[in-house]
Amino acid sequence: MEVTACHRFAKIAPRKARLVADLVRGESVNSALEILRMTRKRASVFIEKVVRAAIASASENHDIDVDELTVSRIWVDAGPMRRTIWARPRGMWAVKRHRTSHIHVVLNDENDEVEAGEEMEART
Repeated sequence: MEVTACHRFAKIAPRKARLVADLVRGESVNSALEILRMTRKRASVFIEKVVRAAIASASENHDIDVDELTVSRIWVDAGPMRRTIWARPRGMWAVKRHRTSHIHVVLNDENDEVEAGEEMEART
């Protein structure tokens, strides 16, 4: 069974968040949380919150064993940019772009992956 969670309009650039998302893709939930705890990037805080939200959803709503979950898919999309004016010398100004991200996490039960693999073998 798949469980999803997302954090929209996260105040971090997508390029920075994708670096951390690549670290936990395909890992089990416990090792993913450990990796995120030990990573010294600011994006790890945002991604850890989304992973924990997906874990809570799986345990509360679907009665899935948390130890068997893996991060099957994780991706970061660009959100809208907030623009502010930045004062420059000689009365000029420039636009400062504050980028946002949409962080999506899909957790999958390890038993489902095995069953899906067996179904694919049976079809061929």
